[in-house]
Amino acid sequence: MPKRTAYQERVIKNYYQNRDAIMLQKAGELVSDLYLAEGRSRDRLWQRVAGALHKLGVSAEQIDQVVKSDNPTLLARLVSELSAKG
Repeated sequence: MPKRTAYQERVIKNYYQNRDAIMLQKAGELVSDLYLAEGRSRDRLWQRVAGALHKLGVSAEQIDQVVKSDNPTLLARLVSELSAKG
């Protein structure tokens, strides 16, 4: 594998430094998408939500509760709480 350039190293470093903010933004965008989605696409969005929340360090029980509720409003509240903490 070729060695990374200094630019690539900075990009990777910046990603991991800002990962929480990136995941919060992604979860917020998914809230909007969930309000409009139906059927299979809605199920896929909930899977993406679960992944983003996992990366944010949310407990598995809380993730399961939000996903099983299939309620974007609960997700929006959780994202809001996480944003206030960070």
